[in-house]
Amino acid sequence: QELEQQYSPSRWSPRLGPDAVIQAHLAATAAGTQRARAVAQTSLHVPYGDGDSEKLDIYLPTDPSGTFPVLVYIHGGYWQCLSKDESGFAAPPLVSQGMGLVAVGYDIAPKGHMDAMVLQVRRSIAFLVERYDGIRGIYLCGHSAGAHLAAMVLSTDWTEYGVVPDIKGAVLVSGVYDLEPILHTYVNDALNMSREVAQRNSPLLHIALAAPAAAACTVLVAVAQHDSPEFRRQSWEYVLALRAAGWSVSMLDLAGMDHFDIVEKLSEDSYILTQV
Repeated sequence: QELEQQYSPSRWSPRLGPDAVIQAHLAATAAGTQRARAVAQTSLHVPYGDGDSEKLDIYLPTDPSGTFPVLVYIHGGYWQCLSKDESGFAAPPLVSQGMGLVAVGYDIAPKGHMDAMVLQVRRSIAFLVERYDGIRGIYLCGHSAGAHLAAMVLSTDWTEYGVVPDIKGAVLVSGVYDLEPILHTYVNDALNMSREVAQRNSPLLHIALAAPAAAACTVLVAVAQHDSPEFRRQSWEYVLALRAAGWSVSMLDLAGMDHFDIVEKLSEDSYILTQV
């Protein structure tokens, strides 16, 4: 019962009740994405594979001539809700500074299972590298379950994909990096993970030693003051493990934020996480 409480992010917000904070999150990200589509050059539902959900929404700077960096955004939703369709909300401040944003779609549970989701997100990165030669540097950004998937991208053996992505940074927001506790909560009802699957897909257990290429990749782990103690513990443990393996990693603990507005505010130019 304690784990259920700890892994229910909506129960920890001081702003709103559990249902209301989720509804507010859906409304904020959807509205932000609509604004993004009005200011950016967009290519929606670009397929990176054959699956129904294997599509990208691409938001480009208004003048995408030459090369530009791209933020790849991987949505949360506990691997079983949300989609790329309301994941473009961070684009306006970025495109105004000459950056692109790519929102990744993947098969959520129960259709998708954990191994497949990790594979899809890795394949989406390989697709971007092969298809868009105007990209100069990829930055990963994931929220909650999306932070987990982004962290799994950092542990990828890219020789299997025939590409070497120039991943310059990762912004991991209120993530889960060890899936073992999830096995004992309601979250696993839809995911149906075994212990073996959870271990195979826990970034904390698969931290690559920082190779020369990784030395150029800076990782920022962000956590909200009003994330649950378990979410905060997981973030700190992941930071310490990355640091021990030689990665360039820093921690940002955001006062006054909860699990939801910590990422929603990426639509605002002045927000500290947007600035970083």
